Amino acid sequence: MREKTDREKAERIVAENRKAYHDYHLLETFEAGIVLVGTEVKAIREGRVNLRDSYARVEAGEVYVFNVHISPYSHRGYADHEPLRRRKLLLHDNEIRKLVGKTVERGMTLVPVRMYFKNGRVKLAVCLAKGKQARDKRETLRRRDAERETRAALKERQGRK
Repeated sequence: MREKTDREKAERIVAENRKAYHDYHLLETFEAGIVLVGTEVKAIREGRVNLRDSYARVEAGEVYVFNVHISPYSHRGYADHEPLRRRKLLLHDNEIRKLVGKTVERGMTLVPVRMYFKNGRVKLAVCLAKGKQARDKRETLRRRDAERETRAALKERQGRK
């Protein structure tokens, strides 16, 4: 068994948006911090996050993420948070300018792909994406099935020797 690197020790994936890989061509990934309240961080530590159907948008020079569902923290007292509120993403100005240019002129969208802890801070991986057509999705499924069959045939062939 190999030993984990420092990077692998530091990052702990909490939620992943697997549907995004199916619905979009993911072109470029940005790592963003996210503005949260205390009960949200505690709920994220419990793994109570859903990124499905979430998206990000640039508004007035700031990037916000919408539809990220963070369930209420289990041991909350009087303090609570709204599960589906919009949350601000923390990106550098040059990254925001780049995103504005690409999302406006080329019709691309920003899709949250992964939420994880990195050195004790919650990070969100946001991808610049272009939507797939139905035929593209079918082609991806066909390619995946062919690869699976190839791997199975190789494994079977190696087992006979």
